[in-house]
Amino acid sequence: MVQAGERAQAQAGEQAVREPGVDVTVPRGTVVLAATPIGNTADASARLVALLERADIVAAEDTRRLYALANRLGVRVGGHVVANHDHNERGKADGLLDQVEAGATVLVVSDAGMPTINDPGLAIVRRAIERGLPVTCAPGPSAVLDALALSGLPTDRFCYEGFLPRKHADRMQHLRMLQSERRTMVFYETVHRIDEAMADLEAAFGTDRPMALCRELTKDYEQIRRGTIGEVRASVESDPPRGEMVLVVGGATGAEPQQGRALDVQELARLAQRMAGDEHMRIKDAIAHVVEQHPAPDGSLANKKQVYAAALTLRE
Repeated sequence: MVQAGERAQAQAGEQAVREPGVDVTVPRGTVVLAATPIGNTADASARLVALLERADIVAAEDTRRLYALANRLGVRVGGHVVANHDHNERGKADGLLDQVEAGATVLVVSDAGMPTINDPGLAIVRRAIERGLPVTCAPGPSAVLDALALSGLPTDRFCYEGFLPRKHADRMQHLRMLQSERRTMVFYETVHRIDEAMADLEAAFGTDRPMALCRELTKDYEQIRRGTIGEVRASVESDPPRGEMVLVVGGATGAEPQQGRALDVQELARLAQRMAGDEHMRIKDAIAHVVEQHPAPDGSLANKKQVYAAALTLRE
């Protein structure tokens, strides 16, 4: 017997797919963001399987990886498959949404995890909202949440920072901006940059900040390295990790200095003069120390030449 809620869904033009012990509804005229396994194929949901079989259009980050996943799941992709990646998703959005407006189910999947989370999908979501078209989500595996849960660090408040910038100077500016962040921070990093990233994390946050390095999540060789930044960095040097990595770093505590307003060149010069006198340092060394310890709210550093010129003026 059809229940009232199921009847209402059927009247709205939705398809019910009956799995053993599971009723899966595939919505019509809707964009569906679906999470795919991040490593373990068994994490695929019944909704994902039904959507792959029944969606009219599947917009995939990499069509080859989509078919490989479908083969592992023993699923035949029933709809038209199109590539939807970082380089073309803005141009694809309206064409896909025209199909949604005509009643099609458009399934959006990335190579692994949830679309839009450091993966394609955001462009079509934004355009769907602008056009007043429905968007829903079939949730599932997420490397961010997996690593956060396994880290042992506070989970009540956290922020996801994605991949760290590739260049050292940009990476350091970004990390300095986060020095007083109190929430647990989650980053992605590649195997090719993990040594540089760990060095910069230690330079920005100090040796004793707690963290976890999570690699190969949900796979056979899953590994979680927990400890201080200094300890994890030492383990990276002695036993270089492989595979995809998520870095979870503890937030600032009340005992750590908090960023306030940015000091101007004159104030930095006065601080450097005072330090040079108190610590018997060269003025250039004092300026370098003061500038490093007082980044602007965006993580940038004052120009040391300008601070030096201001210090000379003050001395005169």
